[in-house]
Amino acid sequence: MQFIISMLEGIVLGAGAILPGISSGVFCVVFGIYEKLVNSILNFFKDIKNNFKFLLPIALGILIGAILFGNILKYFFNIFPLQTKFCFIGLILGCIPALLKTVNSKANFKLHYLLYSICTFLLAFILFLLEKHFVLQASYININYFYLVISGFFMSIGVVVPGVSSSAILMLLGIYSTYLEAVSTFNLYILIPMGLGLFFGSIVFLKLIRYCLNKFFAPTYYCIFGFVLGSILFLYPGLCMNLTGFICIACFFICFQVASLFG
Repeated sequence: MQFIISMLEGIVLGAGAILPGISSGVFCVVFGIYEKLVNSILNFFKDIKNNFKFLLPIALGILIGAILFGNILKYFFNIFPLQTKFCFIGLILGCIPALLKTVNSKANFKLHYLLYSICTFLLAFILFLLEKHFVLQASYININYFYLVISGFFMSIGVVVPGVSSSAILMLLGIYSTYLEAVSTFNLYILIPMGLGLFFGSIVFLKLIRYCLNKFFAPTYYCIFGFVLGSILFLYPGLCMNLTGFICIACFFICFQVASLFG
């Protein structure tokens, strides 16, 4: 049963990671597996059997989600974009209270922790504004091998840090359209250097995250919560008080309740 649950979580990670504005790290936090996932990846060779047992169903789920359910989610995002986005917002917000309770059970709450969340939320807000109004154009950038590696390196921040969108980072670097075209055509000239940068960047930022979790557990999680809340800015499509708007509100509350029950 745990294998199936982990694989289902992986499917959501795989499906959500390919959608613009969504960070797969958010779902890792929502599912309560973020810290364990970081430690399992970085300490894989220290306990191969248990780490492999934990990572295998998640990896399989990510593969299935990216290939199969990613297209289904893309369909819903294209046909029912407002309702789908409100479902995601409901799922994210519905899990926050349970996650806060878990963190506070390991470290006593202190009022100044909220400052960490406020700061990272504002950082996410700035990134949101930059994506909306100051996106660089790829035609003005010399996209060479080194630039592709650097782009992959910074893209890893969106993969590792919950609430930070990889697509937003690539848009700011002016390479998002190039990346999408490379994925659709399987252009290895683009994907290999970006993959190298992504690999090394992920190791660097995973180590940084693990250090912060070990030394500053509560502040680090409150920073993550700020980013998670900031990710909603990328999802929120606006709301009109018509039939579609009421359906969106219903989708939000249903998903919020579901997430609260299973959180």
